[in-house]
Amino acid sequence: MPESSSQPERRHLLSIGDLDRGDVERILETARALDGVEGKLPTLAGRLVITLFYESSTRTSASFELAAKRLSADTLPIRSAGSSVDKGESLKDTVLTLAAYEPAAIVVRHPQVGSAQLVAKHLVTADSGATVVNAGDGTHQHPTQALLDLYAMEQALGRLEGLHVAIVGDVLHSRVARSLVQALGLVGASVVLVGPPALVPRGLAERSMEISAIESADVVYVLRMQRERMLAGANYVPSLREYTARWGITPERLRPGQKVMHPGPINRGVELDGRVADSADSLVVEQVRAGLVVRMAVLHDLLAQGVPAGEIAGVA
Repeated sequence: MPESSSQPERRHLLSIGDLDRGDVERILETARALDGVEGKLPTLAGRLVITLFYESSTRTSASFELAAKRLSADTLPIRSAGSSVDKGESLKDTVLTLAAYEPAAIVVRHPQVGSAQLVAKHLVTADSGATVVNAGDGTHQHPTQALLDLYAMEQALGRLEGLHVAIVGDVLHSRVARSLVQALGLVGASVVLVGPPALVPRGLAERSMEISAIESADVVYVLRMQRERMLAGANYVPSLREYTARWGITPERLRPGQKVMHPGPINRGVELDGRVADSADSLVVEQVRAGLVVRMAVLHDLLAQGVPAGEIAGVA
């Protein structure tokens, strides 16, 4: 991301590919400065952040809206259900309508790959300077999830460089996995992808079909079976019961001290045993907490025009 100037360039966060290691480290540093700060900060006072969600969401939508409010922004949540989308309005026309409200940022989640990039393109058409943050586009990217995962790992383990992370489950349909593999590579961590052959694509990272591959991992990152994105009639696994038997994460498959993460929602008893989800080594709740400060940090980084986070938070 470029440095700000008197006329700052329009900046978006559409993919982890938009960042380099310095960007990631700066965002995590900002999150640390904001963590624990009580009350609202004046950073985005008088500015509008729109959250435009075409898919169901609890954690991402709530944390983005709260993050904007904690930075004193006005917020406008838009859900496709109950909006003009139900009447057939296109993404382009929705964006052109929202651009008329002069938002500082539009946070978008959409089931189609490349939708966040399209929103950015349509904003150019509208002559809007709004920033676009991708909150998940199909099976493509979910950059803020990867950033909050890095933050939770660093807080729990004290480092990112040299960590070994095993990502287990439905990698094929996971935008979370794609973003996280890229982000871990930027900070010097290693990754192994574990799961059924049909659900672990080649070319993303080292892969293994055997659950024993998690044994050496510092972090076991568990993914759910994303049945809503699977092709109708396709047999990715013989059955959920067999999936659980071969790749489900149970206490018996973990060694003491291994951290376990899950982006949610969890299908307890399928990909993750409830005893593991609720254990002392589970970072699931920490991920939710990290989501707020990291999304605050992202909005600050994109919109605050170079004001140091520590100065705003009163910790500089």
